[in-house]
Amino acid sequence: MANDNGNAYKLGSFVLACALVSALSACRSVPPAAPGPATPPAAASGYAVIGSIERLDPALDALVPPDAKIEKLAEGFTWAEGPVWTTEGGGALLFSDVPNNVIHRWKDGEGLTDFLRPGGYTGKEPRGGNLGPNGLTFDGAHRLILCQHGDRRVARLEADRSFATVAGRFEGKRFNSPNDVVLRSNGDVYFTDPPYGFEGAPPSWKRELPFSGVYHRTADGAVKLLTKELSFPNGIAFSPDEKLLYVSNSDPARAIWMVYDVTADGGVANGRLFFDATSLVKAGKKGLPDGLKIDAHGNLFGGGPGGVLVFAPTGKLLGTIVTGEPTANVAFGDDGSVLYMTAHDKLCRVRTSTRMAPAHP
Repeated sequence: MANDNGNAYKLGSFVLACALVSALSACRSVPPAAPGPATPPAAASGYAVIGSIERLDPALDALVPPDAKIEKLAEGFTWAEGPVWTTEGGGALLFSDVPNNVIHRWKDGEGLTDFLRPGGYTGKEPRGGNLGPNGLTFDGAHRLILCQHGDRRVARLEADRSFATVAGRFEGKRFNSPNDVVLRSNGDVYFTDPPYGFEGAPPSWKRELPFSGVYHRTADGAVKLLTKELSFPNGIAFSPDEKLLYVSNSDPARAIWMVYDVTADGGVANGRLFFDATSLVKAGKKGLPDGLKIDAHGNLFGGGPGGVLVFAPTGKLLGTIVTGEPTANVAFGDDGSVLYMTAHDKLCRVRTSTRMAPAHP
């Protein structure tokens, strides 16, 4: 999840925003738009069309077709995050609503249901902060791996719906609030750990680790720190060949994406700037560098200032899928060409002309 200088949740004062949101109706799927002059335009699927596509380079046309439409599938969430596609049950999307401590399931033709509640905090003692699940992925056995803010760990959902801890501490100290996660083809787990799950800003009174880290958990259970140089490490993804690791930093003062070389032992080296979006934040674009996915050709699709930014492998910005909301995360689904987007209180999708990178692992 990203910090946003216009989004009180990301800066630690989200209590006010939650109070306002409590007046909203329950989450609901968005039915196909009804005919009539007062209704928004609809895609061929019948879902309402929102936003626009900002094209900065002709190369974007090969990734997002000129006639692509952003479809609004469901709305009414507090802060939607962590989408991941599951092939079970004929295919569906799972995604988190972080403050509400739930993972939802959305399927075309069926709409929205709860998949897992609670999803991020399993304790009995009331506590403040943002409790819920965030980033989601699957391991090689198609078991759900999730970042749990409230439980302060990366966990695995077992067949009996219990949780097993994948990574809960570094050098004996509890993590802040693991945020996003990706698996390497050998099963190793990589994740980010900013302080977004805490109550208050700055939340130093609850931190056991005085920094926000990016970590690597090996097959034997060892947890290694990759870097602590980013103030708010957030989204994380591998290049298709796993030689590069991308990490976003959701800090309005340094709104960037970094890229690292992956070393033979699974560590990282030669960290360098991939793209600096700080000027876009200062220009008033909604959102910050957040969750990201890489397509089969190494192009990067990442939530950021303005919506979902689309980059060539060189770091050149090709354009933006403008959702109109701070956009937290993305995932490819269906046949691998449909990009799902969690945009603040909405779940959206856009059909692309590319395909997701091969699944890891």
